[in-house]
Amino acid sequence: MDNTMWLSNHTGGADFFLLGLFSQSKHPALLCVAIFVIFLMALTGNAILILLVHSNAHLHTPMYFFVSQLSLMDMMYISVTVPKMVMDQVMGAKSISVPGCGIQMFLYLTLVGSEFFLLAAMACDRYMAICHPLHYPVLMNHRVCLLLASGCWFLGSVDGFMLTPITMTFPFCRSRKIHHFFCEVPAVMKLSCSDTSLIETLIYLCCVLMLLTPVTVISSSYSFILLTIHRMNSAEGRKKAFTTCSSHMTVVILFYGAAIYTYMMPSSYHTPEKDMVVSFLYSILTPVLNPLIYSLRNKDVTGALKKMLNVEPAFQENIK
Repeated sequence: MDNTMWLSNHTGGADFFLLGLFSQSKHPALLCVAIFVIFLMALTGNAILILLVHSNAHLHTPMYFFVSQLSLMDMMYISVTVPKMVMDQVMGAKSISVPGCGIQMFLYLTLVGSEFFLLAAMACDRYMAICHPLHYPVLMNHRVCLLLASGCWFLGSVDGFMLTPITMTFPFCRSRKIHHFFCEVPAVMKLSCSDTSLIETLIYLCCVLMLLTPVTVISSSYSFILLTIHRMNSAEGRKKAFTTCSSHMTVVILFYGAAIYTYMMPSSYHTPEKDMVVSFLYSILTPVLNPLIYSLRNKDVTGALKKMLNVEPAFQENIK
């Protein structure tokens, strides 16, 4: 009997319970509404940005192709966490099945990993555009952009395929309560009753590679970009280059800063509350900020949006 109970506890047949953000809030209903509004804003903003990029000929450039890929990733990974969290709050349920937890973890790791490499590809694109403008159309043709984007998705999926099985095959014999609002690797591993130190070291090394490679590419690209901008004689050219690059760097700092804290800082720096706040920053707030960063600070995008909004009045005026 004891052996049967021990085995059932270790095989992880029971559901997990996501305690989430709402258990920490004094006004869970208000927080739930606020998160749902942020979710709708993120979906709407990113969907509009994708629509603008694909419908406006002036935005058919490598830079905006990558921006549309970024928006697609943002829409997908905010959809991995928020609907489940909001529905659980509305329905009064907190459980998630073990397979459901694994699927959520895999999708999240894949999308976040893909975004790491996409931001590096975007930095390379800016480097080519600013440092090699004459060769830019050849170096960054449509085929190259498709290959880079496909590579980002592939490398992100490698991250998901590596870390998800490692995390989910651990025996979970402690509390089934996950102190998080989704199945993130560090939060789930805390529930394991076996020694996870070796695996944590391997995951740390994996994350160092996943983060260090894009960060090196981004840092190198922007070092050359800054040198090129410094040598520019045109004040207008400098301003345009700074505007374009500062938008991308804002996203990079937000996203990588939060990811480095989550996956690379020692466990002594972590508390469930801090982890949830940081995850909230880059999994929920970043997707709603990205379209604002790339649209409000970009004349091409705002111009395309105004043109799209004026289509119907202009059409009616032509009919009259």
